[in-house]
Amino acid sequence: MMKHIRDQFPILQQQVHNKPLIYFDNAASSQKPSCVIQAVKTYYESINSNVHRGIHHLSQLATDAYEQARQQVQTFIHAQHSHEIVFTRGTTESINLVAACFSRDFLKPGDEIILSMMEHHSNIVPWQLACQQSQAVIKVIPMNEKGELLMDAYHKLFSDKTKIVAITQTSNTLGTINPIKEMISYAHSRNVPVLIDGAQGIKSCGIDVQEVDCDFYCFSGHKLYAPMGIGILYGKEAWLDKLPPYQGGGDMIKEVSFAKTTFNDLPFKFEAGTPNVGGAIGLQQALLFIEIYGHQNFIQYEKELLDYAISQMKSIENIRFIGTASHKSAVISFLLEPHHPTDVGTLIDFMGVAVRTGHHCTQPLMDHLGIPGTIRASFAPYNTKEEIDYFVHALRTANKMLA
Repeated sequence: MMKHIRDQFPILQQQVHNKPLIYFDNAASSQKPSCVIQAVKTYYESINSNVHRGIHHLSQLATDAYEQARQQVQTFIHAQHSHEIVFTRGTTESINLVAACFSRDFLKPGDEIILSMMEHHSNIVPWQLACQQSQAVIKVIPMNEKGELLMDAYHKLFSDKTKIVAITQTSNTLGTINPIKEMISYAHSRNVPVLIDGAQGIKSCGIDVQEVDCDFYCFSGHKLYAPMGIGILYGKEAWLDKLPPYQGGGDMIKEVSFAKTTFNDLPFKFEAGTPNVGGAIGLQQALLFIEIYGHQNFIQYEKELLDYAISQMKSIENIRFIGTASHKSAVISFLLEPHHPTDVGTLIDFMGVAVRTGHHCTQPLMDHLGIPGTIRASFAPYNTKEEIDYFVHALRTANKMLA
């Protein structure tokens, strides 16, 4: 089955530096199957039009397709209502939306926000901006040497001033899968809402937002075989009703006068301006693609690749794994000491292997670990064990060249 899946990704058929492309940078962005590419192409060729405000035929078709995409997302994440699904540009904008709106009405000087040591910058900086506006403060959940959050320490961070918890479902750097259901349950016992950054977790774990009971969930389409520039904010209806609008403009209004504006119903209250209709349609097709083959099948296969890669990489001289949690996604961060990650990444690129090097937008985590960055390999269902074998060979070659 996986060979059939690989054949549906046209970009993987090319060569890089006269070598077959091995794409191990899936945590940064996934490749797109032909069905997604065709869906976006068909939209622009046949029904391209603005949505919601037109009575003509193309506008009606575009509106129907756009709202069908919203319903597909609702089904995929098991939300109770389609109006709890807000289209954004991606995880970053989704978190910024919540942080900005939450700070305006729900934060005051001295209030506290709980984040974790392993957060992506996109789940740190928006809350820092919120703190600048409100004079709230951030508290950080520590972790152990394996890259697992310390639950006892998490519990002790709560106080009467705790107003929100914002944590990643899965670390983009360490691969750690956090116990979000347990963490949400504890926060709710203290009457504290929880935002989950699902940028990595949506692919590596999936989500049932009602089952875990999160208040907000954010993810990006491009990490899930969909186009770039389309993302999702899920919010419980009660919270979305309470939050003020994020931006002003078309589609988020009911009536406007120079004296007063009344805002639109959910979810349009948070969707100002012309939306990325083609991106939403591409996201719908990506979710259908996953549904056809089975998300759990993808997750299981990625776990097989992860286990195989670790077993093979352990024999490489001077390798140091960063992030060894017992429950982790198909992401491997490592160093070939004493070589700089960028040097290794550059060398294996010339051998056709695409990996990510650097701090992975987790500089506080790198500072905590005392390292400048890592080499990160991350897998998808279109990758193979044969590619991993070549990757290991490329790393051994790089080791010798840099010795």
